[in-house]
Amino acid sequence: MTVFSVKHITHYSYKRPVTFGQHRLLFRPRDSFDQRLLDATLTVDPEPAQIRWIHDVFGNCIALVDIDRPADQLRFETNIRLDHTPQVPLDLEIDRKALTYPFSYGDEEMPDLSCTITRHYEDPDGAVAHWAHQFVGTSSSGQTGHVLMTLCYAIHESFVYARRSEHGTQAPIQTLMQRQGTCRDFALLMMEAARSLGLAARFVTGYIYVPDRDGSMTLGGGSTHAWCQVYLPGAGWVEFDPTNGIVGNHDLIRVGVARDPRQAVPLWGSYDGAADDFDDLIVQVNVTTER
Repeated sequence: MTVFSVKHITHYSYKRPVTFGQHRLLFRPRDSFDQRLLDATLTVDPEPAQIRWIHDVFGNCIALVDIDRPADQLRFETNIRLDHTPQVPLDLEIDRKALTYPFSYGDEEMPDLSCTITRHYEDPDGAVAHWAHQFVGTSSSGQTGHVLMTLCYAIHESFVYARRSEHGTQAPIQTLMQRQGTCRDFALLMMEAARSLGLAARFVTGYIYVPDRDGSMTLGGGSTHAWCQVYLPGAGWVEFDPTNGIVGNHDLIRVGVARDPRQAVPLWGSYDGAADDFDDLIVQVNVTTER
């Protein structure tokens, strides 16, 4: 068991005072058997008129922040502490029917999994599907776990991690063609590849602990992180981080899950002013352990 501490600061600067629309924050980790939330605080400057909590359609905790006075600075600081227990579900029992690919999900599970099996992005020439299916033939005896691990490691070893200032996530076909992207791009590519194999997959946003996170070359360090989960009968939702080649939750702090990356943005909101009123954005994330 490890105790992780996460400090996440987002600081917006404007050239003149602007008014703010509602902001939505997704930062509170999901309590589970493998991670237990010990403490979570949120500080906003200027002081908000109201902070209200809801659960979204996926059961994620969302903070709704209303600010009722103009300002030329907007700063969010979140601090969390949690117990974390590494798990590698592929070492656990997968249902016998799902050990070898292909397999079919049970009739009782399909209504809930169908929207995570359906592909969400265009692949007109079948490039993503063709790329994914090549790992079925190279896996050991067609074992489902090996198919997915090979797919995860292929992205980690064959694609180049490249930070990008633009918002949003690349289409999977673009990531595949360019062979580079961010952690969100790699997670989405693996999701759509798994879906092309008929598997249920969903997006995960959170944080990653990197011992040498202060190094400029740390993958995913110093920012929020993203990976994906694939549902395997008997093992449940299994974590795959293609950016760092991680299978299981080792050093991964799960905050939110979603069917699509656009539904799991860590912080989003608006301001009322001219486009050129915006001046700067600084994001700082520190993930540390308590010995």
